[in-house]
Formats: sequence, structure tokens, C-alpha cells
Amino acid sequence: QVQLVESGGGSVQAGGSLRLSCAASGSSNYMGWFRQAPGKERERVAIIYAGGSYVYYADSVKGRFTIAQDNAKNTVYLQMNSLKPEDTAMYYCAAEVRYGGAWSSTIDWIYWGQGTQVTVSS
Repeated sequence: QVQLVESGGGSVQAGGSLRLSCAASGSSNYMGWFRQAPGKERERVAIIYAGGSYVYYADSVKGRFTIAQDNAKNTVYLQMNSLKPEDTAMYYCAAEVRYGGAWSSTIDWIYWGQGTQVTVSS
């Protein structure tokens, strides 16, 4: 079992920045950030594998968001710059992909945090 605790969400004006943190109770090869806006499906935002040997970003956040992992602290971060109103969502941290699953599939992620709200006003 891996427990995940997110922090760092809040309200910010467009163009601003926030940094999300996710503290894990154990290590994991796959860590990721997902988000879900009201009435929409949960979507992947950024994925990090093996401490950074592979990193994925959704097209909508490329060049603005950065995912990073501190293995010593079992913590993954999401630095979000140049925030836009369309980034408003509940952001979730996730860990581990089930055996035989795909990191690109939301349903294959095993552990989830409780979520942290990010609201960007125009």
C-alpha cells in the first residue's frame, strides 16, 4: 500500500504559478499528476518514471508545467507556471501502474491521493 498526500493547491490569477507536492509513504517507479474538471473525465497531466528517466506531459501543459521527483523524500512535485483558467480542476497524485497495465490508461493506476483544488481566475 502506498498512501499519497497532495498539497499546494489554491486560487491564483491567470499567468500565475503554483507548485503542487505529493508525499508518498513508499517508493514507486511510476508517479503522475492527473486532473479532473467538473463534468469532464479525469485526464493525465504529467507522468514521471524511474525518477525522471522518462517524463510525459499532456500537450495542453507542455512548456508550462514541470514534474520532478525527490527520491530521498518520496515526493513528487508539479510546478505550474503561466496558469490559465482552463487549468482549473481538482488535481490528483497517483502512483504505480498495475502489472500488465499501461501508464497512459487512467484506470490502470493503483494508488490515488485525495486531490487538491486548483482554481485559476481570468
